[in-house]
Amino acid sequence: MGQERDTAVDVGSDGIIDPEGLDLFRLTMMVITASICGGIFSLAGDMAAGGANSGAVIVSWAICFIGVFALMMVFNGLSQARPKLTGGIYAYAAAGFGDYVGFNSAWGYWISACLSNVSFALLLFSALGYFFPAFGEGNNVLSIVCASIFLWILTFLVTRGVKEAAGINVIVTLAKLVPLGLFVLSIVLLGKFDPAIFMDNFWGEPGGPSFGEQVVSTMIALVWVFTGIEGAVVISGRAKYVKDVGRATALGFIAVFVLYLFISLLSLGIMPRSEMADLATPSMAGILEHAIGPVGAAVVNLGVILSLVGAMLGYVIIAAETPFEAARQGTFPLAFAKTNKQGAPIVTVLVSSGITQLFLILSVIAASTYQFFYSCAVNTILIPYVCSAAYYMVIGWKNEGLDGPRAPKLWVARLFGTLGFIYTIFLVWSTGLQGVMITTILFAPAIVVYALGERGRGKAVLPLAHDKVIAVVVVVVAVISLYLHFAGIAPIV
Repeated sequence: MGQERDTAVDVGSDGIIDPEGLDLFRLTMMVITASICGGIFSLAGDMAAGGANSGAVIVSWAICFIGVFALMMVFNGLSQARPKLTGGIYAYAAAGFGDYVGFNSAWGYWISACLSNVSFALLLFSALGYFFPAFGEGNNVLSIVCASIFLWILTFLVTRGVKEAAGINVIVTLAKLVPLGLFVLSIVLLGKFDPAIFMDNFWGEPGGPSFGEQVVSTMIALVWVFTGIEGAVVISGRAKYVKDVGRATALGFIAVFVLYLFISLLSLGIMPRSEMADLATPSMAGILEHAIGPVGAAVVNLGVILSLVGAMLGYVIIAAETPFEAARQGTFPLAFAKTNKQGAPIVTVLVSSGITQLFLILSVIAASTYQFFYSCAVNTILIPYVCSAAYYMVIGWKNEGLDGPRAPKLWVARLFGTLGFIYTIFLVWSTGLQGVMITTILFAPAIVVYALGERGRGKAVLPLAHDKVIAVVVVVVAVISLYLHFAGIAPIV
């Protein structure tokens, strides 16, 4: 492991990080709004399109619960064991495996947040297309122009201060939970759930994908809907109390999981899997329209709009905080640590929105879909997830610094660190060849940014042997991936 460093904010003896920081409620709302984005509104259709039937979906949810709960406990435990390592997605990897691995962890999380906002924008204007047909499927020129304007309005709000933007986020989060609750209540109270349809969907059609293939096909979609569960950890430097970071993560996970499970299982009793697979995005609109009529589609599309307004705001904040913390802690270029008079990370806010804008333009050129961009976002975020779980597992088995007043118990660190690591490696495997190609292509340019940051601080570039190996592998595989894509042998899109 790399040499651990405490290069973050001071934490008082009473556990206070910032007396004027975000309290438990607002941190929890950040977790919920970062997790409940557009994914839940298209989850049933995405899983059905992958060939997953009721039986496979139930098994997938069981695996997901164990895996995501373990991952949640990883972030919870690390926030207690290493409270000074704020901006944890970067800091945990750097503390455990050196600056270059930490940089890649921060880069992966950063690019994932930018890609997530692209997918949110596409889904947002696809939902608006239900009410205003000119927006089409959300990826035409008009949609991208309007999405760009909205992106920069959100960017302006965040430049006025992260805490103020998070306060707006609370209002949006509460508003978007209403349509989701109405979906559950309307299905249950109106008796639209049909056990016969649920059982017909249970094992699937003859000649379809094997049970194992069905389970694997759901993994990316399930990870996508839980992306953001670590939102409180990412902005932990803005929290009021250390203890609230872990509590917000746990409360957010429980609330989101219960809601997701109800919606997913209820959807399987409304219509056959083959019909769900053909529904337009967001598929929940088609499901509720099938159950209660056109008003159902209108309610869901309204919910998508409210959800994604909050999600895009939350991810503008998260995208800015990750490189900002990385710059403060010593890897990203020093310019990324600059703030304005409101305390907002002005450089990273503008650069992050600029990257998101570039991807939005590319979505029109390549006619890329919401599903493509969220798969890219999942591929890149898996790197920081793997690194964080690996770090927790290592300090657990080595019993390094787990004897403090707030540190988790030794068996807890070992159990959930190991489970979290196994789960994240399984997710990497489930992404397949396309996931490897996307990840290396997006990570290869990062070496230049990393080198600029190290040289700006007078530090050696790629000082460790494993740093050099990782860099060479990333560049070589990226070059091969680009060749395979443009030669038409293994196209990414």
